[in-house]
Amino acid sequence: MSSKIALHAGPAVGFDQPFEMLAACHERVRRSLDLLQRLQAHVARHGVDAQARDAAADVLRYFDLAGPAHHEDEERHVLPRLRQQGLAELAARLQADHAEMTRLWAALRPPLLAWAAGKAADLPDDLLHSYTTIYAAHMPLEEEQAFPSAAANLDEATLKFIGVEMTARRQGSRQ
Repeated sequence: MSSKIALHAGPAVGFDQPFEMLAACHERVRRSLDLLQRLQAHVARHGVDAQARDAAADVLRYFDLAGPAHHEDEERHVLPRLRQQGLAELAARLQADHAEMTRLWAALRPPLLAWAAGKAADLPDDLLHSYTTIYAAHMPLEEEQAFPSAAANLDEATLKFIGVEMTARRQGSRQ
């Protein structure tokens, strides 16, 4: 791992372009997953040092806060539109993926919390592999099928409403 890890560079789009924002968030997911994989290898080689503690805290922050907000955005604004368009099977698959990601994250959190606290813990390879694999299959489905379908034929007022709602929920969670 490098001495300084830059993880959360903001996407170039904002909530005024909600579907582009959702796709841009996937780059942050990819970087966070990459950091998680590098972190596991780093801990195996070097133990839980300062770099590992910082990286674990970064991964926890992303998947505890931004990840659930992202999934909620999709479940509020993407999945219902897919169902309305007759793409219920795709919506069900994505929602099932979200549930499995949540389940896997709950299992990943304890070792990451330990590492963030400077304590040794085992993060099983198969658990990490399952988590990264589900995301690797999930994100292209959203980017290539779900987001374009959900965004199709939406007028500016609807797009603005979605962006305002996404922003308001995040501001409300910080209070």
